[in-house]
Amino acid sequence: MREALFVKQNAEKWKNYEQLQTNNPDELAERFIEITNDLAYAKTFYPKSKTTSYLNGIASLLHQAIYKNKKEDANRFTRFWKLDLPLLFFKYRRQLLYSLIFFTLSMAIGILSAKYDDTFLRLILGDSYVNMTNENIAKGDPFGVYKEYNEFGMFLMIASNNIWVTLVTIVSGIFLSIGPVFAMMRNGIMLGAFEYYFFSKGLGAQSILVIWIHGTLEILSIIVAGGAGLVLGHGLLFPKTYTRMAAFRHGAKDAAKIALGISPIILLAAFFESFITRHTEMPVWLSISILASSLGFMVWYVIIYPMQLAKRTQYN
Repeated sequence: MREALFVKQNAEKWKNYEQLQTNNPDELAERFIEITNDLAYAKTFYPKSKTTSYLNGIASLLHQAIYKNKKEDANRFTRFWKLDLPLLFFKYRRQLLYSLIFFTLSMAIGILSAKYDDTFLRLILGDSYVNMTNENIAKGDPFGVYKEYNEFGMFLMIASNNIWVTLVTIVSGIFLSIGPVFAMMRNGIMLGAFEYYFFSKGLGAQSILVIWIHGTLEILSIIVAGGAGLVLGHGLLFPKTYTRMAAFRHGAKDAAKIALGISPIILLAAFFESFITRHTEMPVWLSISILASSLGFMVWYVIIYPMQLAKRTQYN
């Protein structure tokens, strides 16, 4: 890359690093990593240029600032949930949107496939599950599957499985983002076929009131995990001015933060499925309240609040 183009692509960022002061240790560390990456690139291709000297000066300033603010922030835990994670959601909003699109399209494929192919449902959900659910419907308890196990044992089983699925979805981004796309397609098709099955039995509204008590948080967390997987793959596919390894490390760090951030939501979804969903006789107003609260929280925390926060902090 020509030096002029390199400077043009990064000049605004460097200027902001010089002018916009921050005492946030994570922000300082991130700036220092980016500047040192740019400095390494400049030293390699323009070793005697003014650009290299300029970047070396910024790197020195950031290095001093890091050690000046080395004292541990007592509110670091709070800051992560209040600032760091929401800003990551905003930073990678395109990846989250792509994940949602892949999932939604796949869900539509699952619905249409189950509608026009009688064998598709059993292929996706399995004969044993379909037969068991048919028997429960005949008994007048279509969602009896959620009552078969002890609450605590069910919670451990579901929580561990969902955490594992989430981690696999994110880590699979290392395969040039193909893994998360496949995961969104697989889960979307399964959900589409699953919901069509209950709607075809005249149990659509009831399935939403019962299953989506936990499904709202669970499915939306899976979509966020898909976005985090795309973040991981993005560094490998589009390193920009960084080395591919440096871009990958940066993406992996942010993807890990997102994985950590959605873990409590996944655990809460497992709690709902194990302890609350089994109460299929609960009042409609209570079920709707849980659904609306879960959906409202996810939309606010992943979309609305990050946008407001980014606007206040002039983050882009």
